[in-house]
Amino acid sequence: MTVRTAVAAPATGRTVPAPTFEHLARLTDDTGLFEHARHATARREHGYCTDDVARGLVVTSRQTAPTAEVLRLAECYLSFLTHAQDAQGAFHNRLAFQRNWTDQPGLGDWWGRALWGLGTAAARSPVPWIRHEALLAFNLGARCRATAPRSMAFAALGAAEVLRADADNEPAAELLVDAGAVIGHPGPDPSWPWPEQRLTYANAALAEALIVSGDLLDDPPARSAGLRMLTWLLRIQTRDDHLSVLPSSGWQSGGPRLRHDQQPIEVAALADACATAAALTGDQIWHTGVRQSVDWFLGANDIGQAMWDPATGGGYDGLTLHGPNLNQGAESTLALVSTLQHRSGPVRTLPSSPPR
Repeated sequence: MTVRTAVAAPATGRTVPAPTFEHLARLTDDTGLFEHARHATARREHGYCTDDVARGLVVTSRQTAPTAEVLRLAECYLSFLTHAQDAQGAFHNRLAFQRNWTDQPGLGDWWGRALWGLGTAAARSPVPWIRHEALLAFNLGARCRATAPRSMAFAALGAAEVLRADADNEPAAELLVDAGAVIGHPGPDPSWPWPEQRLTYANAALAEALIVSGDLLDDPPARSAGLRMLTWLLRIQTRDDHLSVLPSSGWQSGGPRLRHDQQPIEVAALADACATAAALTGDQIWHTGVRQSVDWFLGANDIGQAMWDPATGGGYDGLTLHGPNLNQGAESTLALVSTLQHRSGPVRTLPSSPPR
């Protein structure tokens, strides 16, 4: 497989910082990653969730030349995920600070994100034992099937990571095929080229999952469908040359569209999908999408304010009409780190063989 790299264009007029793991370290103890924060202080009473820990494993695993601190975080997140997984491959999502699970294992978004994190670690970690343990847990989880499109889309992104490193991994290939069937393809209506009648959250992940499945499974219709969806999604979320992403309330086909509150996860999902599309096609539109995603955090957004705190390295929890929500929880900080990883480097390199 040819090595292809997506590189973000420089952010015009802005100094683009390197991703920092400082605030993730602040939110992480010896068990996992705290979900919420009051400003930069972890709120231990809310505990941990697999959703965020899995995203933490994604960003720590794809960081080039990781420091000892980043590797420590990756080890912690991997340990959490293997503890969350049951014998059938499903995952708990919520762990209280007292170290007891407050839910039953399931196949919600957290299962999909866990496979995304495990697949990324199995393919990219420079540490052999991490790759080995992550692959064991991924293969177990890949036996399961969710019915929700986003759960399957997140899982597909993990399966794609594994297949790029090992084209003979059958659980990953089968999962990728089934994910495409659950996500579906958009209908013929040019005004709504989306397989659902409502856009909700992390929408670009669905498009990215179809793009990678089309590429890796030699399925041109799936790849074309994903690119068509992503083209439209980027267009409707661009306003006066900056991103104006869909709010947390989503958008129903034929209904009114609100502008706030905007969530960093939408920007991160769009940055990931555009970086993948850029790596596969080389088209300038996708490099522009990555640049706009980076710029959104730096202040090129609807209110013209930065969405992160340089003093802490944390990402703000949301963009409101009145300014940023200054809480710096795990999801928003992970979205910041994930997006900044695309600022200029080879985070979307598609390797021809796994590291050994």
